[in-house]
Amino acid sequence: MISLQITSVKTFMSHLLLSDTFDQFQFIEGEIVTFNTFKIDGYIQKAFFPEEDMLLEYSSWSTLRDYCFRLIRGKRTPLSFKFIFRLPNEQTKSLISNHNLDFQADQVQGCYLNIYYDGTCLRCTTGTSLKLFTLDKSLEHIWDQTMLKFFSEKEIPFDL
Repeated sequence: MISLQITSVKTFMSHLLLSDTFDQFQFIEGEIVTFNTFKIDGYIQKAFFPEEDMLLEYSSWSTLRDYCFRLIRGKRTPLSFKFIFRLPNEQTKSLISNHNLDFQADQVQGCYLNIYYDGTCLRCTTGTSLKLFTLDKSLEHIWDQTMLKFFSEKEIPFDL
């Protein structure tokens, strides 16, 4: 697990809300505090789509980004917000395979990116969750390195 302090909130918010930078991630949950507190559960309600065979468990960020943007934009900065993103299962499988890790994809609950803004400081924290107990931290380390590379490639400035 690493915690990154974002040094340019404006740059990060542009990536988060105005571009497809984070669209690959699944949206687990979020909360936006402006004039009210808005809580969003990213779990897909399959009963809402009875005619479709929904294989996904969570919405992608791309489907919720515009809604969140409408809640955040305005003359006043949000008091706070937090989002929990997860790497999709197929990309988790690729991460494991590409780095020859000693895990099966079905043993991994998720590779997470937590985004938290408290009104002054914006932090991103990585995390992994496994469905089994192990002292092996190789997935966590690879995920941390992957996110450091991701932020660097997207030119999102941060401090460790």
